[in-house]
Amino acid sequence: MLEQPKIDALRQQQISARGHLIDGQSVASSSGKTHDVISPIDGSVLTTTAAGTADDTHRAIAVARAAFEDGRWRNQPPAARKRIMSRWADLIEAEALEIAVLGVRNNGTEIDMAIKAEAGSAAATLRYFAEAIDKIFGEIAPTAPEFLGLVHHEPVGVVAAIIPWNFPMMIGAWKLGPALAAGNSVVLKPSETASLSLLRMGELALEAGLPPGVLNIVTGAGSVVGEALSTSMDVDVMVFTGSGATGRRLLEASARSNMKRCYLELGGKSANVVFADTKDLDEAAKVSAAGIFRNSGQVCVAGSRLLVERSIHDEFVAALAKKAASMKVGDPLDITTKSGAVNNASQLQQNLEFVATAQSEGGKLYQGGKQLLKETGGYYMEPTIITDVAENHTVAQQEVFGPVLAVTAFDDEAEAISLANSTVYGLAGGVWTADLSRAHRMVRAMRTGVVHVNTYGGPDVTVPLGGVGQSGNGHDKSLHAFDKYMDLKTAWIKL
Repeated sequence: MLEQPKIDALRQQQISARGHLIDGQSVASSSGKTHDVISPIDGSVLTTTAAGTADDTHRAIAVARAAFEDGRWRNQPPAARKRIMSRWADLIEAEALEIAVLGVRNNGTEIDMAIKAEAGSAAATLRYFAEAIDKIFGEIAPTAPEFLGLVHHEPVGVVAAIIPWNFPMMIGAWKLGPALAAGNSVVLKPSETASLSLLRMGELALEAGLPPGVLNIVTGAGSVVGEALSTSMDVDVMVFTGSGATGRRLLEASARSNMKRCYLELGGKSANVVFADTKDLDEAAKVSAAGIFRNSGQVCVAGSRLLVERSIHDEFVAALAKKAASMKVGDPLDITTKSGAVNNASQLQQNLEFVATAQSEGGKLYQGGKQLLKETGGYYMEPTIITDVAENHTVAQQEVFGPVLAVTAFDDEAEAISLANSTVYGLAGGVWTADLSRAHRMVRAMRTGVVHVNTYGGPDVTVPLGGVGQSGNGHDKSLHAFDKYMDLKTAWIKL
């Protein structure tokens, strides 16, 4: 159970300047420059991180390559790698509150969500993939009797991972878990606005026994560090969670360099569809509000489009607005807060501009739409509901990545499907109905990687997360995540 006095004490702790984590050591930028870490809670400077350069990045890649080639990690017995990764998960769990508070001070997620979705989720993910290490078997092909066909699973080599600011530990673990379990070396670049918890996570990996050089973390701007990773001739696989614009640049860089494989999770504009026969509309309103307004809407699978059957539209929107109004927005280190800070000033301004655009295009501001708690120096925004949103409106087509819900009415199942599939994205969605057959039809009809039925959010690590369309390719979570980090090698043997 979270205790406010403990959280308040951790809030006051000084944070030392942080360097890169390369070859098991904390090192300064080769330029000597640093980056101020601004807390979204109150706009204060928490500490500094190293402003990474191309030289820093190339050094980290070289270290990762050396660690892979000499086999210090990939050649360890599976049981040994499993013990180290399990110990890593144990250390994260033991320090869960401390590392969660550190992350909240850095990125603004409310603490009750951070303790579960960051530290707790990261530990569970690492443990899941650790347990899988000695359970991934090769194959024997059904060949003619004079031949033996073997299929080996081999690590790909050096993996570069670029992690966003909304859930750095959770998403970082989605990449690190299978990549390291498969025997690869990794160079990880956190967001410059959310590096602190991942740096601590890397230090705990070393404490657990991960050999130096196997996991390296370079902080800094995407235009510098990300560019160096994406254009490197010595990175074998690039994994990224973030914007579509950056994803396109990574694909272009891959083509210009060594054609490294790129696996991209690029967000979405997920439709949450509510039919009039939903058994418990009050519960649907409560869960739907959380599905867009928790973490200030900064969730890739957020149900940012609400499609409501017209006969219950007014009733349901009113119920959802009441739930949203009851969600306390504010200091994310206050255990009573249900929606924390927007990560940075630029994102807050973008959110407000989306609201203005929605109104100019004919949408009606039903609730919210304004900045809150400006006097604190932090970045906070009211949960915002916009109704009468047409299919072609900007707020229905573009990802806001903020606490802004676009509401559209529909008349029948066919229209609901058409509206749900009317964007270039396809990451997630939701369906609320008491009709089992309709639920199955909607699951099949909605072009997304994940469809929630009579809930929204919460799938655990056992099932894959991946998008279709411009939401990306490849999958995080589940055993399918190994596909990104392993090569198949055939041995064809004449007997």
